[in-house]
Amino acid sequence: MLANTARLALLTIAVGLGQPLMAAESATSPTVHRINLSPDQQRIRAPRNEAAIAQIPTGFKFAQPGKFTVAVSGTAGPPLALLASDDKTTIGSEADTAQLVADSLGLQLNVVQASWEDWPLGVSSGKYDAVISNVTVTEARKKRFDFATYRQDVLGFYVKANSRITSIKQASDIAGLKIIVGSGTNQEKVLLAWNEENEKAGIKPALLQYYDDVAAAQLAVQSGRVDATFGPNALSAYSQALTNGIRLVGIVNGGWPRRADIAVTTRKDNGLIQPIHTALQGVIAGGQYDQVLQRWGLDVERIDQSQINPPGLPD
Repeated sequence: MLANTARLALLTIAVGLGQPLMAAESATSPTVHRINLSPDQQRIRAPRNEAAIAQIPTGFKFAQPGKFTVAVSGTAGPPLALLASDDKTTIGSEADTAQLVADSLGLQLNVVQASWEDWPLGVSSGKYDAVISNVTVTEARKKRFDFATYRQDVLGFYVKANSRITSIKQASDIAGLKIIVGSGTNQEKVLLAWNEENEKAGIKPALLQYYDDVAAAQLAVQSGRVDATFGPNALSAYSQALTNGIRLVGIVNGGWPRRADIAVTTRKDNGLIQPIHTALQGVIAGGQYDQVLQRWGLDVERIDQSQINPPGLPD
């Protein structure tokens, strides 16, 4: 599965740098955080949220009685979703978030691996109670599903740990830099727009670099062959957590120039989104939400409060 491919690619980064994956910190080598890839996750847990439980519609039929059945796409990739060392247990920030919601609703968590193509029908048919799998709120999806937000969709600029670059926030900051970006992506659109802005101002444009291989791209940054990589924050955040060979110097919302939000997704108008929203508000206030994000290096994607069906990206 692609999730495992991504996991192995990032493990290759650690090994390629001569760093054992679970090494302790030392004064002579980069910090390597202890990331638990075993099926025994010892997840952050949340207390029952009686207010959320009271909002579950009377007689609501969960996919499995007494359980919160959540679809997580196996292709999301680390740190969002990947297979544990047993090659069958789904772990990652999405499963951890699902655990918080299940605990809050007084239910047992049942994580189901689902393809990206399968989840819409699965949620609509009641096969899954919800999907927690990096789903962005769009106006088209809002016609069929309800949403309760739990993360920002964030793009990140990452540079090698000892780079002279300290901040990338605007067009002038990328002048003359070699930046890895995916072809045909929204992040490429950002850089092309910034290059156009720089050229109009008589400033050097950035030199866009295209890599098909994740590990090769990360190593190019860490070796100094390129200045930065710009893409979905989560994957680079995971690499940073593994080896500390790169660091974050700037973020852009993934929906640029609009805002994009990631949300728990349920069937439209089935009454479940309100208790899920209340559950999310509870774990945000209680601190468990922040603990999950910190565990997977996703702090910059945090939100201050969950929203139900916020404005989505246009059709």
